[in-house]
Amino acid sequence: MTNFRLPGINLLYSVVMLLILVACDSQPVRVPVSQIGERGKYHQVRRGDTLYSIAWRYGQDYHDIAKLNGISKPYTIYVGQRVWLSRQQPGSQSTGKSRAVSKARTSKRNQGLVYKSKPNAAPIKTFVASQFDWQWPVRGKIIKPFSLTGKVNKGIDIKSKSGTAVHASAPGKVVYAGGNLRGYGKLVIIKHDEHFLSAYGNNQKLRVAEDDQVSRGQIISEVGMTAADVEMLHFEIRRDGKPEDPGKHLPK
Repeated sequence: MTNFRLPGINLLYSVVMLLILVACDSQPVRVPVSQIGERGKYHQVRRGDTLYSIAWRYGQDYHDIAKLNGISKPYTIYVGQRVWLSRQQPGSQSTGKSRAVSKARTSKRNQGLVYKSKPNAAPIKTFVASQFDWQWPVRGKIIKPFSLTGKVNKGIDIKSKSGTAVHASAPGKVVYAGGNLRGYGKLVIIKHDEHFLSAYGNNQKLRVAEDDQVSRGQIISEVGMTAADVEMLHFEIRRDGKPEDPGKHLPK
């Protein structure tokens, strides 16, 4: 038997399918908060965060983030608070009154969950790189060099046996000690002055706490092992939030 196709029915079917596709395409896509933060708009403060760790995560200077959000010393932030990483779009800036109310409510809800990171009370002399007497945090072969292109590594990975003592490369204040930064494992961040920070990642044990003053060469942690069973320390130096090659600062 011969099959007959009705052109009118085929045309109607095509129009209906086109309308369905257009309708689906017009539905709004909801982006998770974590992705919004990664896109550089804001970070929603979680338990264990500090202003320094947030700045480190997004490769920014903590001074800039503090100024953008109207956060003054001692840089207190609250669980659930939105910390903006770039200037908000026109119309999204809340008024001073609403920000104050929001802060008060957040503070009340999260009493006991407030995390402070206080800088030294006395002014710190600003150093240039050549005036720092940096030392190696551990001794060993560099198994992954610094690179901001290709296979990006914002510091250096130094091969060292698990459990080896890690030493502070320069004197300063511990502004972060924890394991809340993805990809760093247990991490220590030391503030050396108003420009330089150093970080020591992939530790199995931390030997210092936030707000501790440390001297050059002081033991701050112990080397750990990666998920791929590699024993090593990840070490970074940042000036004003920007990674610099530690090899340019460490003694040869």
